[in-house]
Order: sequence, then structure tokens, then C-alpha cells
Amino acid sequence: MNITVAVIINGPKRKVWAAITDIENSTNMLSGIIDLKIIEKPPQGLVGLKWLETRKMFGKAASETMWITEAVTNEYYCTRAENCGAVYTTKLSLTAAEPGTCLTMTFSDSSESIWVKMMSAVMGVFLKNSMRKMLKKDLDEIKHYVESKK
Repeated sequence: MNITVAVIINGPKRKVWAAITDIENSTNMLSGIIDLKIIEKPPQGLVGLKWLETRKMFGKAASETMWITEAVTNEYYCTRAENCGAVYTTKLSLTAAEPGTCLTMTFSDSSESIWVKMMSAVMGVFLKNSMRKMLKKDLDEIKHYVESKK
């Protein structure tokens, strides 16, 4: 499954970047995150930052350990999570756009497990629509957060 959503934020890239890389403050920005604990903090930069994120999904709390695998300041960063044989990657990228910055989120999942592939095929349409809505809500909340900051 591959999903891409985007939003135009009325603000400079540096301001959007500051918001999306403030992982520790995510619970104050994104209503879908109900708890977040930093597990590892790199000595510098973002690559290697690891956290446990708990979201309410389908009426239940679901926790994932996520980490940043690559990052270019004010351009993009990529995260990875693994669960039950599935690998989830997300890329948040910034591009200049009138009147400010376009924030794009791309989510992908993959698996080597036949069982996980079969479940994805069966549940794919339902999950894809739910995931798209969740990702779009996150971007809209980031937009509101950045634009409300003076």
C-alpha cells in the first residue's frame, strides 16, 4: 500500500520543519497521538531518533516503535517501523509553494511474509481509506499548528 497526501501551509519551510521535527511535542500538535516516549536520542541531528508512539486506531490504543532513517534539514525525513512481519515507512517532505510550503507525507508498507501479504490484500481497501484520512488529518493539524504560531 502506498499513500501520498499533501497540504499547503502558510509559512516558511524553516517554520514547518521546526514543527515536524519536534517529535517530543507531537502530542501537543496531533490529536491522534495519545502518548509518546523517546527511546533513543542521537548526539546530533535527527537520524537515529527512536520513539514509541501510541495512537488510537479503530477504537483501540496501538503502539509502534518508530525511528528516523534519513534526513536532510528543511527538505525531508524518513521514518521506519516494523510490526508482525510488516515494514512501514513514512517520508515527510517540504517544497516551496505559494503562499508558503507544501508538506507532503508518503506512507508505504511492505512485507516478505505471505500471511501479511494475504491480509493486506483482503483488508487493503478498507485500511487504505482509513490511513489516508488519518494522514490527511495529521497534515491538517500540522498546518493549523504552524499557522497559529506567530
